[in-house]
Amino acid sequence: MRFDRVLIVSLLILSAVSGFSAALRQKGAFVGGYTPIKDLNDPHVKEIANFAVSEYDKQSGAKLRLVKVVSGDSQVVAGTNYRLVIAAKGGSRSAAASNYEALVYERSWEHFRNLTSFKPVH
Repeated sequence: MRFDRVLIVSLLILSAVSGFSAALRQKGAFVGGYTPIKDLNDPHVKEIANFAVSEYDKQSGAKLRLVKVVSGDSQVVAGTNYRLVIAAKGGSRSAAASNYEALVYERSWEHFRNLTSFKPVH
């Protein structure tokens, strides 16, 4: 009798995980892999990009400002990794924008974000 319960519970868990995985695949996301961000103008993507520039400025003393999000991918983990290529420029208005790759880790349900990496794209 105990074996039957374990089997039923195992099948229910497997079914739930399979359904969740299928739902993520339909959205174009899967656990562990990066998928392209479809809407780079999404307010949340812009918020992540602004966070990256702001944190980089705090850590480095630079005075960059976001111009636009050039491209981006996201990765579902125990949270979400965002890998964005952003155009940003320095303090002077005449300065040309440069591209940077920013990696941001977010656990939105905890209101947690961390700038993992911010480097120029060559």
